[in-house]
This record gives sequence, structure tokens and C-alpha cells, in this order.
Amino acid sequence: MKYNIAIAGATGNVGRKIIEVLERRNFPLDNLYLLASKKSAGKEILFKEKKLIIEELESFDFSKATITFFCCGSVVTKTLAEKAAKYSIIIDNSSLYRMDPDIPLVVPEVNWQDLKDYKKKNIIANPNCSTMQLVVALKPLHDLFNIKRIVTSTYQSVSGAGKEPMDELIEQTKQFLNKETIHPKKFTKQIAFNVIPHIDVFADDGYTKEELKMANEIKKILDNKIKLTATCVRVPVLVSHSESVNIQFEKSFSLDQIYTTLSAASGCKVIDERKDGGYITPFEAQDKFETYISRIRLDNTEKNCLNLWIVSDNLLKGAALNAVQIAETLINKNLI
Repeated sequence: MKYNIAIAGATGNVGRKIIEVLERRNFPLDNLYLLASKKSAGKEILFKEKKLIIEELESFDFSKATITFFCCGSVVTKTLAEKAAKYSIIIDNSSLYRMDPDIPLVVPEVNWQDLKDYKKKNIIANPNCSTMQLVVALKPLHDLFNIKRIVTSTYQSVSGAGKEPMDELIEQTKQFLNKETIHPKKFTKQIAFNVIPHIDVFADDGYTKEELKMANEIKKILDNKIKLTATCVRVPVLVSHSESVNIQFEKSFSLDQIYTTLSAASGCKVIDERKDGGYITPFEAQDKFETYISRIRLDNTEKNCLNLWIVSDNLLKGAALNAVQIAETLINKNLI
């Protein structure tokens, strides 16, 4: 059976990646509807060597689509998603619905069973990019050793903020090399040849919204008992997020068990040689579907603790790939 699919926000970073993933995974498509703002309507995007015309999002008849991917931010989603959900299953990439108790927040390798509840509102939420790659690696370890606490620092690429921030990094790099004055626009400080320990708005306790998302989402997806504290940093990388992760387990473990478990885990790939270059960097993870795990080692300062380095393409597993995997799971598990 083939399905009609719509993409709301088809011209953005994530929308274009969903188009790419649908093609790369040979998704069972009948019709593909590409939706965007009035400004983009009428333009063309190539899909399987065919030119598809972009339609205006606000006037689209959502009854045409079995599943609609929303990739257009919380403001537009809040206006249109619930109306569209009367006719089409919505898979939303914004943060709007993630903590709604009636809406499943899903990473298929981790908690696909939660999809059984999607009909309450006909909406499924895609988690935050930094949460997604983390839980893929944590799930098989949690099943065996029971995670108590996580301390993580993220090193997040500029594509996590959108296309304009990517353009700003490129432009600032040129300006820096030409010794020109740099005036940040999308970032609070210069991003070229710099790092910024600030993603999203600050809460009263000093954490940023991005850091709190990770703590809250991991509880909803994996286990409400897990404690997590995060520092989220924007780095001058175009694509792929990296995470330094310290995990404390309730049960003891051996490194051999960790290697074996992660190597067999769905969506994970272990690249960990204790030599120069025996690890994955964000550049190497770009355009790959896997979540890579490197620098696996014991934390010698605390009992039952482990250190990991986790890297994944934030536009793929961190957004588009996971959204398409949700749609595939709905089909494969006969949930639609």
C-alpha cells in the first residue's frame, strides 16, 4: 500500500531533509505534497528526478494527506496543526506539543509503543535534536543497568538554529579571515572561531530552555526517574551535534558489556579505537543515518559511572530521519 504525504515547511532545513529521507528510504509514497508560505508557493523542488510544485500551506486541503510532517516552527504549527489533525496524522518537529501528556513523544528505537496513543489528538511529537541522539544510545544501557543520573555537555551545530544561522557562520568566517568587523545577527556573540554557551532563552534558575528540554524529554521518553543536568553550547560547525555524556548506573557493568550492547543496538554504531583519529567527529557524521558512539571509558572517580562521546546528524536522526521513522513505524505496526 502507498500513502499520500504532505510536508508543511518543505523549503526549510528539516523539510528539505524529509524530502531527501523519503527518497533515500524508498518510502511507500503515492502523492507527495510540498507546502510552504505564500512567498514560496509555485516554486519547484526535485524529488526522484521529478519537479514538484510547492503549494501554499494555509490553503491546503489536509484531507488529501494520510500523514503530514510539520516543520515550520511553533508559531505556524500552533495556528494550523490541530486543524490539520482533524483530517491527517500530524508528525510535528517543533517543541509545541512535546510535553503534552496526550501527545506521544517518540524515538522509534526507544519507545515506539507510545505511538498506540496518538489518536487522542492525532498528533505525534518529534523530540529535541539533542535529546534524540542521546536516548538512542541510552535505551539499551538503561534496560540492562538502570540509569540514575546523566551529566552532559552538548556541542551543537548552527544548523540546529536554521538556515540563516548557517549562512551567518559562513559569512562571519569570511569576515574574520578578511579581518573585517563582525556584527552578530542570529547569535548573541560572534560564532565564527568561537563557542557560545547559550542555546534558547534563559529560565529563572539559570538554565536555558534547551537544557531543560533535554531533562524533561528524557523523562517522558525513557524513564521519569532519570536525573539529567546539561550545558548546551553552540559551536562553529554547520551540521551534526556532539555530546559528552557521563552516566551513573544503579548496577555494575563491564566495558565489554557496554561495547557489546551498543554495537548491537538499533540506530547505533560504535567507532572507538584508542588511537589518533579512532573516534567520530561531527563532520564525519554528516549525511549519515547512524548515531555514533566513541570515547567509551570508565569514570574512574565514581562507582558504576561511564563516559561516552555521541555524535549524530541533527538534521537527520535529530529531526527528519526520526520523523520519517515514526511514519514508517505507524505503517509497519498497522497503526494506520
